[in-house]
Amino acid sequence: MSEFMKNGSAYIAEKIAEALQNETRTAIIKGKYIIDTPVRIPSNFTLILEDCHLRLADGCYSNIFVNERHDTEIGKTQDGTDRNISIIGRGTAILDGGEYNGLSERNHMQSGLPPIWKNNLILFTNVSGFTIKGISCRNQRWWALNFVYCSDGYLGNIDFCANDTAIDAEGNIYHGLKHSKYKEILVKNADGIDLRQGCHHITIENITGFTEDDSIALTGLDWHLEKHFKVEGLASDICDISIKNVATSAFCANVRLLNQGEIKLHDILIDGVYDSSADSPHMEKGFAGVRVGDTNMYGPRHATAEETYNITVRNVYSRAKYAVTLAGAMQNLVMYGIECEHGTKMLLDERVKI
Repeated sequence: MSEFMKNGSAYIAEKIAEALQNETRTAIIKGKYIIDTPVRIPSNFTLILEDCHLRLADGCYSNIFVNERHDTEIGKTQDGTDRNISIIGRGTAILDGGEYNGLSERNHMQSGLPPIWKNNLILFTNVSGFTIKGISCRNQRWWALNFVYCSDGYLGNIDFCANDTAIDAEGNIYHGLKHSKYKEILVKNADGIDLRQGCHHITIENITGFTEDDSIALTGLDWHLEKHFKVEGLASDICDISIKNVATSAFCANVRLLNQGEIKLHDILIDGVYDSSADSPHMEKGFAGVRVGDTNMYGPRHATAEETYNITVRNVYSRAKYAVTLAGAMQNLVMYGIECEHGTKMLLDERVKI
């Protein structure tokens, strides 16, 4: 096996600069590289990862890819929207979190540590028009792919394999996640794809693999992340999202929808969710196939029926504890084609308890 080459961030940045200079606006990256700082991708640009393996450096706090104006002052304005960015995998294209760096939701922004979103493999903020397809994400240190105030996008043919390491009270390392031993899990909340505030008109399809938490999460909250990357003048709704053909082993949920505190979530299609966790070496059965709402409070209040509406869930096969869970208030919810493996409960409906 060939060794990883160092200074991958600088190398890819140079290839991007060359493509801008010669006006092709397309760069092809081949080989194995260590990434230690985020690579910024400009508007109207296509980055092709061809038989490529990008691995985060040990101990660093960095994304692999961000959009060009990410985390800049202009990038938090409507005039600063980045547009038409593509990351395309050909052959084997791997984004790898490598060794876990210890940064978590519990300790981020404490004792000099950066915010947890530095652990996303890809973090796009305020991007209109994007495509990410044909990649494999390995050992994500938190959510693998994260989007805030992004629209008109496509995410497809993406495979995940999260870290399944756990450490018991005696310091023994083992693999395989168990709900009864959640505290022993090393890398927690390792989702696959997260759409946060302000994301709309996005298609997600053909998603496979194993995620320690949710494989796909649409989460309308007003947390540190959203406050930091808020784009003035843009609606905070998560809406017009199509999720199709998800075949994953998810320790929490294959697909999760959650909104609280005045953030609207509406016009969502979930079509084709298959639980692939039978005989998984990574985990015991998950919690839910599709999860809409939560009895726990993550914001100042639960959402109202006027804030959560027009949701279709169909063609779900689950072997989790529950095929579908519902909580909170919602309207115009349509569900059909829900199938359960023996021992899986069809529905946990806690809407009336909110």
